Amino acid sequence: MTQQQAIQLFEEKKVRTVWDEEQEKWYFSIVDVVAVLTDSPNPRKYWSVLKTRLRQEGSELTTNCSQLKMRAADGKMYLTDVADTEQLFRLIQSIPSPKAEPFKLWLAQVARERLDQIQDPELSIEQAMKDYKRLGYSDNWINQRLKSIEIRKELTDEWKKRGLQEGVQFASLTDIIYKTWAGKTIGQCETELKEKIADTLSPKKEYEQTACSLKATMLKRLCHTKLGYDRINRKLGLRLSPQEIEDFVSGIIGRTDEAHFRKRGKNYYITNDAEGIRITVNSFTYTVITADRIYKQ
Repeated sequence: MTQQQAIQLFEEKKVRTVWDEEQEKWYFSIVDVVAVLTDSPNPRKYWSVLKTRLRQEGSELTTNCSQLKMRAADGKMYLTDVADTEQLFRLIQSIPSPKAEPFKLWLAQVARERLDQIQDPELSIEQAMKDYKRLGYSDNWINQRLKSIEIRKELTDEWKKRGLQEGVQFASLTDIIYKTWAGKTIGQCETELKEKIADTLSPKKEYEQTACSLKATMLKRLCHTKLGYDRINRKLGLRLSPQEIEDFVSGIIGRTDEAHFRKRGKNYYITNDAEGIRITVNSFTYTVITADRIYKQ
């Protein structure tokens, strides 16, 4: 089964999903759905009790539900109970909730949007353009970004036609491209990044910051984590890739005057009022912590 994991948002609450390309259907994390519908402090326990009750009633729903690996809050992948759209509609009937009807409409919308994008790929491109415009990117930047995505897809499609498989073979070819372009493999690039992070902890860091602007130092040493990527997408209501998030964060910092850089405790807070975004960066490692929307009073 070819799967694509994604985070969907219902009323600002996260619902983990997996798209099955072969069956052309979404699978939703049941625990996340229970959390949305019940506001239970322990949705996992709620689902466990409900599952036992449904079994006792002879319901086939619990038997037909599958398990897929999904990323948990700790960043690790765990087998998680999932249900497709049809199964969820039946499950919702067993959960008394004022959110049931709005959630059913949301489910239908998620399924319809995906199928529409498959039939007309331009719809997904239009959605990407809307997201980028909301983040304040210029039309020229958006066009270049979409073009790079198109080129990458053409490349990977060609690899697939030649019998190559995603994973190790894709990684090896990507390494060759990096080596040709930058003279380094991805592993070497990662090693350099770790050295830069370690260097920020050295005594000469303070001197270097006085020798050049804080903004320049920050942009040079900026680094990201999986937790940061997920947090930014969740808080801003977006579905950007790691590279898109890095471009977004660097763009906000680059366009913000240093007068709006504030250090409180262990973090820097970069506030761009014009674009309504505040970036939080660790002052020791320059790791991006999160991004928040700010609203004028």
